[in-house]
Amino acid sequence: MLTPERHQLILSMLKERDTVRIAELVEVTGASESTIRRDLSELEEQALLKRVHGGASSLQNKIEEPTMLEKSVKYEKEKTAIAKYAASLVKERDSIFIDAGSTTSRMVPFLSHDNIVVVTNSPDIGIQLIKRNIKTFLIGGELKAATWSLVGREAVTSIGQYRFDKCFIGTNGIDTEHGLTTPDPDEAYVKQLALQFSDRRYVLSDSHKFNRVTFAKVADLSDVTIITDDGMSEEDQRLYAKLTNVKVVKA
Repeated sequence: MLTPERHQLILSMLKERDTVRIAELVEVTGASESTIRRDLSELEEQALLKRVHGGASSLQNKIEEPTMLEKSVKYEKEKTAIAKYAASLVKERDSIFIDAGSTTSRMVPFLSHDNIVVVTNSPDIGIQLIKRNIKTFLIGGELKAATWSLVGREAVTSIGQYRFDKCFIGTNGIDTEHGLTTPDPDEAYVKQLALQFSDRRYVLSDSHKFNRVTFAKVADLSDVTIITDDGMSEEDQRLYAKLTNVKVVKA
């Protein structure tokens, strides 16, 4: 395969998947690892991608945020596996916070106990919970069109009234240096408070969000347990396991 063809293939894969691993590119292209590393360096110099540990990620503006509809159709199998495992952590009589998000929203059908109390900043999740006859508190605030989440002053005030046994939040980026990040500072603050007011803190994230940084910091990795899918490379699993508790769920 000629160099321009490899470059085009790499960029096409990034457009579909956001991140790619060197091992995957070696397998798909038939090129050596050193050749792929050189390709990635050249493409990074052209500002067409970002080199990350063990591979590359697509370039995104740090404040760019996919809509809920866009996120809900990506990595469905992985998100469902993550959500199913997260739901298994909820025990009878737990008080929990479920964050707005395309992965967290998939928890509701897998909750095995109805005798729990749930606080959420997602009207969509709230409706799902009420259909299950689960006691639900919806925090106030401004409803964001893109993410279907409640944010702002009222959200901050109302979430401060509660304390949780466990919280389950989403994130847009996970990075060894910058921790958990999300594009919107208002959403970041709600997530921060949910973590602060919880005894146990879980982050639900598909593996494609690793080695990615967005605008607003949520927390350090050491503060949380990350539940992700088996798309992580073994190298990344070892790297992140040194900084936080990472639970990998087979998708």
